[in-house]
Amino acid sequence: MLANLLANYEEAVAVILFGIGFTMLLFQNNLFKKLIGLNIMDTGTFLFLASMGYIRGRKAPIITDGVTDAAAYINPVPAGLVLTGIVVSVSVTAIMLSLTVRLYRRYHTLQLDEIYEMSKHQTEDR
Repeated sequence: MLANLLANYEEAVAVILFGIGFTMLLFQNNLFKKLIGLNIMDTGTFLFLASMGYIRGRKAPIITDGVTDAAAYINPVPAGLVLTGIVVSVSVTAIMLSLTVRLYRRYHTLQLDEIYEMSKHQTEDR
């Protein structure tokens, strides 16, 4: 079992990163810490996809020296998925940061429980 773990250490690290991020997302009450957890979870996913797409001994899919055999190159689709995922992740992070700033300006806290209580009292007053 240890030999398999050492042979696939990229996947093991990816699963650990995903687990750390998911745990932060579930158990943290601070919005900023939740955002960091989401980014750690994204990083684990990207690492997993990149490690699954790489095959040792093969080269990037750029034809050089007249070699056109597909078996000599890695599959470029996982790398494209990772790049697309990174763009989406940066966009989601930017939106979440802007929403976090707006929530902080309105409620003067980043704790979800306090924001929920304050918003509940505001709706009762109306």
